[in-house]
Amino acid sequence: MAVPPEVARRAQELRQEIRRHDYLYYVLDRPEIPDHVYDALMRELRHLEETWPELVTPDSPTQRVGGMVAEGFSPVTHSIPLLSLDNAFSEADLLDFDRRVQAGLAAAGLLAGEGVTYVAEHKIDGLSVALRYEQGVLVRAATRGDGITGEDVTANARTIRSIPLRLQLDPPPAVLEVRGEVFMPKENFQRLNQAREEAGEPLFANPRNAAAGSVRQLDPRITASRALDTFIYDLLVLDWGGVPGEVPAAHHEALALMQRAGFKVNPHNRVCRGIREAWQYCQEWTQTRHQLGYQIDGVVIKLDDLKARPVLGTTAHGPRWATAYKFPAEEANTRVREIIVGVGRTGVLTPVAVFDPVHLAGTTVSRASLHNEDYVAEKDIRIGDWVVVHKAGDIIPEVVRVLADRRTGEEVPFHMPDRCPACGSQVMRLPGEAATRCTAGMACPAQLREGLIHFGTREAMDINGLGPAVVDALLAAGLVRTAADLYRLDPNRVAALERMGPKSAENLVKAIAASRTRPLARLLVALGIPHVGKRVAQDLASHFGSMGPLAAAGPDELMAVPGVGPEIAQAVYNFFRQEGVRTLLQDLAQAGVEAVRLGEGERISQAAPVSGPLAGMTIVITGTLQSMTRTEAEEAVAAAGGRAAGSVSAKTSAVVVGENPGSKYDRARALGVPVWTEQEFLRRLGRLAPPSGEH
Repeated sequence: MAVPPEVARRAQELRQEIRRHDYLYYVLDRPEIPDHVYDALMRELRHLEETWPELVTPDSPTQRVGGMVAEGFSPVTHSIPLLSLDNAFSEADLLDFDRRVQAGLAAAGLLAGEGVTYVAEHKIDGLSVALRYEQGVLVRAATRGDGITGEDVTANARTIRSIPLRLQLDPPPAVLEVRGEVFMPKENFQRLNQAREEAGEPLFANPRNAAAGSVRQLDPRITASRALDTFIYDLLVLDWGGVPGEVPAAHHEALALMQRAGFKVNPHNRVCRGIREAWQYCQEWTQTRHQLGYQIDGVVIKLDDLKARPVLGTTAHGPRWATAYKFPAEEANTRVREIIVGVGRTGVLTPVAVFDPVHLAGTTVSRASLHNEDYVAEKDIRIGDWVVVHKAGDIIPEVVRVLADRRTGEEVPFHMPDRCPACGSQVMRLPGEAATRCTAGMACPAQLREGLIHFGTREAMDINGLGPAVVDALLAAGLVRTAADLYRLDPNRVAALERMGPKSAENLVKAIAASRTRPLARLLVALGIPHVGKRVAQDLASHFGSMGPLAAAGPDELMAVPGVGPEIAQAVYNFFRQEGVRTLLQDLAQAGVEAVRLGEGERISQAAPVSGPLAGMTIVITGTLQSMTRTEAEEAVAAAGGRAAGSVSAKTSAVVVGENPGSKYDRARALGVPVWTEQEFLRRLGRLAPPSGEH
């Protein structure tokens, strides 16, 4: 029986969505959704693929460990794959896991009469790392990455005091590799966010993101300042090099050995005689986890017998001898007192429920986002309703459901306002969209604030120090009304702002001035055009060459750009026709922002011809380049008239190969696409002279 088209489409949608969230979580450290939502997406995809095996593809997220190697660190191939774990959400799930373990051991004749012994451990919410020691000395620390290849973060790991630089075993093994979790204690996390808020820097969403971002700093001094900690929980490799030494037969023995070696091992690990004891452990920590000084999101249950583990083996996703029990989200009943509406950077109006404070996941919460008008209608949330709330992933407050049986008839239905609550302008909801938007653009004070914060982010104009607190101070003092005003700031007036001072003001003004030379793609990201991220911005910049032709382009011209479909084209077209956008671009040009070229003599009725040594070429970068980062290389391609793409096809002009290239290199070879070394790439850009005799 053929797979129904709607099922195939849904499976493809799920794969794309999961890959996107894998990238946000593992590479950018900026997850958009809580764990339970991600888990639901993965369960749905697994269900579809189990029902329709024809849907399974080699690149499906169910067939591999999620994640990718990020730019900026040397890749490391793990000697032992660092796999993920399958999840359990109930006692029934754990009993199923136990039955599978017992069946596998029984088939191999390894099941003793007393049943199976497990070790239950806290599932630490941090960043997984592998540490390698040779002759007792730390030689390498690597992040998990995609489970096969990670990032070399040895210099940063050395700054974490709970990681021993030399083992305490005498004599030491020839080779010892362990796996553990780097985390940030809750108290340190709170101090860090307080300091970042005072400095006007973006706040970390949770301790896990803070730990991941800290370990993956290019400057080890920043990592050292973050007060990170570790728990080591797996023995990966133990080679005594011919010298007699202890070889653990059980996981609890391995934990004891690692503790003697000088590693910090979690003191709450427990040997459990059977799955019932493991379930009891899970129940205990479900109730008491918020008393800990660090964040956990579940319990890991592992087969204790190390020799029996290879018999059970692994799936493509994780080991069959271990599972992760995920804590259920805590719930509480409360009453919605009002629904207020906030306005975001792109003008989206977001309803927010304000309710009687409740204690959830260790903190008191009184608000929860209701996302959009459809979400409110679907759940039928009314002002005055009693509702059930929880913290999704122990982090994000969420209204789960309405307690309709407690209604009195006095509850008031919510309606999205027809005027922006921040500026009074008319709002609009386009057909097919769930979002309602303010039409005032940057003339809206709420959009202006969020837009200025976004304008200075690293992916946009990269203005160090232009965080929320600084933007608020500039707006309150009346020093800026648009992004162009940033380039006219007087250091003396900035220095007079609260918590600034002469030095901070001087640094901010210098950072703003330096951003004048950012390329067109960066400015397009900074402008906050709906649906235009880094990749689309580079495609638009490469195709149109300058701001004028892009601003004047119609939807059909925009759809001629590779990677731009009808939705993006319409969003870009609408953006450049908003009242005030043309004025803003002219002001930016007058302020000296080089990417805005709107001179009177510029032709804007059609796309300007793209010129440069890579004009008309599509270039893919793979591997690590020595002379520049991936972003700098892609910007260089755009500046040379080419287009930087993320995947290899028969239409690719060339693939630039750095150190440790990935599958893109193999695909280029298979398709016969030209492969350039970094030196050849630099020569094509005109940054290196050709070899002697070459013209």
